[in-house]
This record gives sequence, structure tokens and C-alpha cells, in this order.
Amino acid sequence: MPLVHVNTGDHLPTWALDAGSGPVIIMVHGFRYAPGHASECPHRQIFSLAPERECFKVVSWPRGLGFDGTRGDEGLALGFGWNARGTLWQAYREAVHAGEALAATINVLQARAPHRPVHAIAHSLGARVVLSALSHLKPGAIDRAILLAGAEFGHHAAQALASPAGHAAEIINVTTRENDVYDFLLECLIPAPARGDRSLGLALPTGANVLTLQLDDPGTLDVLNRAGYDVAPPATRICHWSAYTRPGALDFYAALLRDPDRLSIAQLRAALPERAAPRWSRLLPEMRLHLPMGRKASF
Repeated sequence: MPLVHVNTGDHLPTWALDAGSGPVIIMVHGFRYAPGHASECPHRQIFSLAPERECFKVVSWPRGLGFDGTRGDEGLALGFGWNARGTLWQAYREAVHAGEALAATINVLQARAPHRPVHAIAHSLGARVVLSALSHLKPGAIDRAILLAGAEFGHHAAQALASPAGHAAEIINVTTRENDVYDFLLECLIPAPARGDRSLGLALPTGANVLTLQLDDPGTLDVLNRAGYDVAPPATRICHWSAYTRPGALDFYAALLRDPDRLSIAQLRAALPERAAPRWSRLLPEMRLHLPMGRKASF
């Protein structure tokens, strides 16, 4: 099972695509991680098969996404590292440059193995990295991207999705009201690109290739459970990492990335609740809208 670690400015190892088959799944971390850091190196933590650090927010992404070395068609797990240390403002700016470097890596992947699908999964500021990469890619360079509690504004996302690669990619925006405080802080601390703009928790552009999935919504969890994906309900009111640390979440994302035809955007949209709960509804439960949770279809 190939697991390769690449950082901004690195060349993709020539052996990375030589063995096995299956998809290439690119993993992109968020704020505070940096390759080589003594305690916050993503390659020794969330991108490792055996993370060195014991912490509630550190789980093995490759293992959760189905990379265990038991099948020849597992594909390639690629952990993409970038310098997300320093202040939030510094990391937010750096994410754009990291996106350019990620696009260069994906271009190499496509040139070497044009027949293999390339997917991405990113957390927090990693969503900004992936969205920034779209502007530097050709159509079809990224097949499907899952953005987890994305730390980016809707306006910038709309620009990325308007690019040729953005039009062709499928984007699944995983949100949770547990992340409301962090979304709000982003909007308070980073100047919005457009007046009234909001974070991806509320403002991802709509489209046939775009889906927002609220992972703490009881109706959403019920649909996933009935479809065979046992994602645990939220255990706290505030958490920035629960979109991937909750039991069953990474298993569900593995299915989304490994079998996209079975779990199409259209199928998901038809089966899931039509409206998300409003911001602060986990902190102030009386704000939650009691909407009919009828289903138009099922998996």
C-alpha cells in the first residue's frame, strides 16, 4: 500500500504510482500543522498509519480511508504538508501558495497516471488550499473533494468553483454546528472578500456538482445510518475536529471517495435533509428549526 508524504516544493517520488491501482486520495491538513515540526508534523500525526501523539484530535486518516495494505487496488494515499504555523492571518495567506504547490503535484499525478482518479479530503484551512488549487488545474484534475469544516469564505469558493477544474469537480462540503464558533472567529478576524460574506459553514455556492452535508444533523445521521454508515452523533457543543474524529466519519468519507458512482451528489441531495440548522443552534437549541424531514429518495 503506497503512502507518500509530499510538502510544498517537493517533487513527487517516481515510485509513487508504479505499484498497485485504485484512486489517488490527497489529504490536506489545516491550521497549526507544519512538516517537520516537533509536535505538530502532520506526517507523524494524522497522515501516519500509526500516529505518534495521543490526542483526541489525532486519528490516522490513511487507515480511516481504507489504506491498510490488504488489497492491491487500495490506491495511493498522499499526505500533502504545508506550513500552517504562525498566526491565523499568516496561515490564511500561505494557504494560497500551498494551493499552487498542490496543483503542481496534481499535474504530475495526471501526467504519470491519467487513468487514475484523483480525490482530495481537507480540513479547516486545508479547504482553502484545495480550492486555491482548482484555479491552476485543468478540468477533471480533481474528481471529488471533501471539505471538512472549511476555513474559507463563500466568495473565494465561488471563484474557485467557476474555474474549469471547479466546474468539473464534485465538492462535498461537510459542516457541523459544532464548528460555529470557529466559523464566526474566521469571519471576525479575516477581512471578508465581499461585504456580508460568510464562511463555508453557511455560504458555499450551490450547483449540480456541489453538496453541503451537515454532519451533526439528526436527520442526516439517520439517513446515513439506514444506508449502512454508522457515524456517531456529536458529543460536544463546540469542536473544530469532530468532522473527522467522530467514529464512523472517516469510513463514510472512504465510501464517498472510493465509490463515487454509488454515492452520487444527486443521490445524496435527494436523500438528505433539504435545509441545515441555523448557526448557534447547538449552543442555543431553541434556535433549531423543527422542519419536516421527509425523504425524496434513499441510497
